[in-house]
Amino acid sequence: MSSALERLKNLTNKISSYELARKENIKRLEELYKELGIYQKVDNFNDLFDFKAINLSGVSLQDDSFGTIKEGKYLQILAILYDKNAAIKSKNISLAYFGRVESVDSELRDKVVEFVIRYRFEKSFINLEHYHTMLGSFTKKDV
Repeated sequence: MSSALERLKNLTNKISSYELARKENIKRLEELYKELGIYQKVDNFNDLFDFKAINLSGVSLQDDSFGTIKEGKYLQILAILYDKNAAIKSKNISLAYFGRVESVDSELRDKVVEFVIRYRFEKSFINLEHYHTMLGSFTKKDV
């Protein structure tokens, strides 16, 4: 029984740490939203999460080359808007443009990468909540 209680305690601690990380993430994400000037394209911070995704051009987000600049490319934060009723279903929108990636200050580049990763972290929680709610409909049918 003590091992079951230990597992429950560990799980509770992990969930608590995720919630704390999420709160800290949102706070820092909003700071970067203002600092990087994204508020000029998206008036309300919470509207960021209406986008299907946010991507980055000019810097790699791949595990094996994370943060590596892509020579000759432009550093840009791109949002993907999805409209199922439109003729062209998805549309890329530039949220911020910083110029040729090799000429952008490394500190600014790091903040841009941080913004995208922090956005994706929060978006993963939103998606988790969405799918958890959807799974609830199956549980009700099983009863």
